Amino acid sequence: MDGDDCNFPPDSSDDHSQRGSVASSATLSRAQDVLVYICGDSAVHLTVDGLGSVSVQELGRSVREAVHIPESAHDAFAFWLCSPLLELQLKARHQPYKLCRQWQDLLYRFTEASDEDISQDEPCLQYRRNVFYPKSKELQIDDEGVLRLLYEEARGNILTGRYPCDPEHWAGLGALSLALDEGTGLDGQQFSTTIRKKKLSSLLPAHVAMGSGGLFSTLRGKSSRQTGLEKNLMEEYRKISTPAGNSPEPTQLLHQYLNTCHSLPYYGCAFFFGEIDKPVQGILQRAKRKAVSVGICLEGVYVMDVKEKHVLLGLQFNELSWDHSYPEEQGDSHILWLEFDGDEDGTPVNKLLKIYSKQAELMSGFIEFCVELKSATEGGAAVEMDGEGSLSQQQTAGQDGSNQNGRGGRRGMLRRQNSVMCSRVHSLNTISYVDNGKEIKRLKPKRAASFFTRQVSAAPAYSAVQVTESLEQS
Repeated sequence: MDGDDCNFPPDSSDDHSQRGSVASSATLSRAQDVLVYICGDSAVHLTVDGLGSVSVQELGRSVREAVHIPESAHDAFAFWLCSPLLELQLKARHQPYKLCRQWQDLLYRFTEASDEDISQDEPCLQYRRNVFYPKSKELQIDDEGVLRLLYEEARGNILTGRYPCDPEHWAGLGALSLALDEGTGLDGQQFSTTIRKKKLSSLLPAHVAMGSGGLFSTLRGKSSRQTGLEKNLMEEYRKISTPAGNSPEPTQLLHQYLNTCHSLPYYGCAFFFGEIDKPVQGILQRAKRKAVSVGICLEGVYVMDVKEKHVLLGLQFNELSWDHSYPEEQGDSHILWLEFDGDEDGTPVNKLLKIYSKQAELMSGFIEFCVELKSATEGGAAVEMDGEGSLSQQQTAGQDGSNQNGRGGRRGMLRRQNSVMCSRVHSLNTISYVDNGKEIKRLKPKRAASFFTRQVSAAPAYSAVQVTESLEQS
């Protein structure tokens, strides 16, 4: 299976489209200019005949030829329609022009954006990493051009904070970026001059380079903070610096950068937007919500704090059950429910996290597809999925509880750590419950069966992802 099997869910809402009719077939039959953006602030300029009916599969041949993607790496990339409001990976049979014409329908359906924002939003067509491409295959790539594309995308996600990382990660990654741009032979003076010229924000995550705490505290601490960051970068750069004439090949540095990124469990995720309830601090305090991003990949689900740039909850698929619900009344929200094992005062309980998002249906379907794809790929054998041995850890957990992973089975407990990559279950406003067969009660004394049936089991019993006609065919 591949990404082509994952469809946009059928629309069950009212038609909010404000988009005009598609241009005439006579106009679209003529040659049209198309820009396909790739990571690194560059674009491929194509001239396409019959734009209105051109599929992703057809565009892919032209783009791969233009950027010299070898056949062995064709599956590493996919086409995406992206804007600040929504990101969608496209299937081979999708027709980008028609989806662009229906972009407002998609925004009304999957975002909470205002009418004004929707009317002004325009998507761009991007060629970037395929969510379903295994990291194990990525490690086998030796083509410098392909590695550069993967590097530029990973680097962008590091700098924007989409991939939260600890100091030892962002300092090492910043040093590798500097080495790729300037070489590995800079001495101390050259290093300092280069850093001032390039600016730290081009090497380190924005929230690290700029700091936090308001304008005045930023101004007061800017000099000392920058000195400390430069020192950390210098220490990491010295670890990879070499005498002139003995520099490592660019592919070595690119592999090293990507290998470091592979240690981030959410590397390569598709990201969705949502909100969760904040813990109530007092009986008079009104309930508030916190903005989160939800990353989903072949390994699991990761809920991240958009503001603080750290993980709130990270779950592999064998650690969770899930479902989504539609609004029942006017003003209600779409909800993605994540259920996982927790404890209350040392007693095992089920915990539920509610993620409010119009993209809940997309997320639920995406989780189900990833689980089925992962199951089909493994095929019951020890198939290597990534370079960090995460699969072997999952298989060990699966073997330890192979008879307990069904409904009511005990999933792996989460460990709290100080790293930004580790779950902060204690900071979440979750529902702890046991299921007595009639209703959910907020109780602790008895271990409950799973409230949801959608979960990984020793013999997965998912209903197949329903293949439905997507919006562009409606």
